[in-house]
Amino acid sequence: MFIRATFLYGGDMKITLLDGSQKEYQEAKSGYDIALDISEGLARNAVAIKVNGELKDLYSLVDEDAEFSVVTLKDKEGLDIYRHTCSHILAQAVKSIYPNVKLAIGPTIEDGFYYDFDFKTPISKDDFDKIEAEMNKIIKAKLPLERHELSKKDAVKLFSEKHEDYKVELINDLPKDSVISTYKQGDFVDLCRGPHLPNTGLIKAFKLTSIAGAYWRGSEKNKMLTRIYATAFGKKSELEEYLTRVEEAKLRDHNKIGRELGYFMTDENIGQGLPLLMPKGARVVQLLQRFVEDEEERRGYVLTKTPFMAKSDLYKISGHWDHYKDGMFIIGDEEKDEEVLAMRPMTCPFQYTIYNNGIKSYRDLPIRYGETSTLFRKEASGEMHGLIRVRQFTISEGHLVCTPEQLEKEFAGVVNLVKFMMKAVGFENDVTYRFSRWDPEDTDKYINEPKTWEKAEATMEKILKHLEIPYTEAKGEAAFYGPKLDIQYKNVYGKEDTIITLQVDMFLAENFDMTYVDEKGVKQRPYIIHRTSLGCYERTLAYLIEKYAGAIPLWIAPTQIKVLSLTEKTVDDAIELTAKLQQKGFRVECDVRNEKIGYKIREAQLEKVPYMIVLGQKEIENKVIAVRSRKGGDLGTMTESEFIKMVRKQVEARDNTI
Repeated sequence: MFIRATFLYGGDMKITLLDGSQKEYQEAKSGYDIALDISEGLARNAVAIKVNGELKDLYSLVDEDAEFSVVTLKDKEGLDIYRHTCSHILAQAVKSIYPNVKLAIGPTIEDGFYYDFDFKTPISKDDFDKIEAEMNKIIKAKLPLERHELSKKDAVKLFSEKHEDYKVELINDLPKDSVISTYKQGDFVDLCRGPHLPNTGLIKAFKLTSIAGAYWRGSEKNKMLTRIYATAFGKKSELEEYLTRVEEAKLRDHNKIGRELGYFMTDENIGQGLPLLMPKGARVVQLLQRFVEDEEERRGYVLTKTPFMAKSDLYKISGHWDHYKDGMFIIGDEEKDEEVLAMRPMTCPFQYTIYNNGIKSYRDLPIRYGETSTLFRKEASGEMHGLIRVRQFTISEGHLVCTPEQLEKEFAGVVNLVKFMMKAVGFENDVTYRFSRWDPEDTDKYINEPKTWEKAEATMEKILKHLEIPYTEAKGEAAFYGPKLDIQYKNVYGKEDTIITLQVDMFLAENFDMTYVDEKGVKQRPYIIHRTSLGCYERTLAYLIEKYAGAIPLWIAPTQIKVLSLTEKTVDDAIELTAKLQQKGFRVECDVRNEKIGYKIREAQLEKVPYMIVLGQKEIENKVIAVRSRKGGDLGTMTESEFIKMVRKQVEARDNTI
């Protein structure tokens, strides 16, 4: 938001607005008063202020020269503040109804907020009505939110007296000299850094949406809490639009329709995050894998096949043992002097070992290794979701080893491959790009060599600009060994995940002592690009199901054609036609059950089969077939050769509209 002032007051305190203009005051002013001085409408819509880049409550005093801006619900920060206040209202309402409940945390998320509670007696969605009713009472009371600051010692005392064990734990984890802030509304007090709305009455529209279990601090070692999800908007109409979108999203949710259509299943005896791909899902993944491997071979990749596990020694060399151990499945116990193995979370150390088998010349580079890799990651129970986040998955993984001079060209080739893949599955207009950097203030997460990080990030930034890739930046999202270009995709609910990642690595060649001999006969360290071309196949399948509402595009559909016999007299002809089409390379099923043709057609439509062939006596006599499509309905009759030519052309074109 840009604020324009056309005049100056005489005075001592200078307030600089976003457009560079200034206002001057002779005494301290609240943020609201400054907003009112700028515009009555602006003050009316204000939810908070930003002073020298720091978010503050609307009525906070400004008593020194400062850069100043007003935050409204049009700003993401403003909507987050609005929703965070609503999370406090939710906590107050729950505490009022269930006095013995213990409070955990209540942050905002992409489309709303949640609050985690430790209930003595379990609750369900059936309890939402009375919680919402209590929230409305709090909103109608227009309770002011009052900020208070206190020492760590006093904060521990306050929440200990309230028996809020989770709050006490959070406070104890803070530095000794921390200044703790709380917010009070009525007789309810919560630990919070703020800022918040001035009073509860400013909440206009909210809705509790779902309930789930969540481990305290995301660790399975901790207690399972009850998480209540909710959302809030500035207008009832915006809330209604959102809820309508959510209902429409449920119709595309892969977790629902993927199971209904028989693509995958889960079983409690097998475990969380370990989905079973059923014949349809397995066929789609197989087709994608073949497509990727064939395309990579055309682009000069060489295939490797490496073990699913390795000794801890390998991961100690790569750095995974120091930086990624908590995310790995470990076999054996070092303290018992056992051989310790770990299921691989990625393939890079294995392919580097292959690279080191023999001396490499600059003439051998670049080497492009590709592998369809099954990987294992110890995801927290609360993080797993259908096929999108799992503990075992298969990925189109690859590593390119090159000279520094080859890096930009090879990275451009990788980007080109990714764009080709995204277009093939129809995602090209749905993805965004994120440049993920390291966080120099949190060096425990990374190989701590600042100069190498600066070089790697500067190199990658230069390449991205040359490729004219539009991207956002994310501090702290880099891999522990290098910056990344993450290709981001949102599921039907708006939750964003990384579908593909491309990384520039200037560290691990050193760890593995990887070298090549340059033109002068001198050993040099190569650069490495870590990449996936289509990402995780399970996640891609999930997004395909959601994007196409289960109607997987013809070229990768598990069943492309279904032949339906009209009567018992045409059963043998239907079976013969099915075999003929299968010989032509199509994926075909035959339905010769003694059912009415309308029933067979409806069932094929529900299964979202791209094409149906109805074979009756009349069609056989005229040497034609009656064709229906899931998109266009009845296409009339045509000869077998005409149908084969039409479908083959569509498959070869990878037409995602069919």
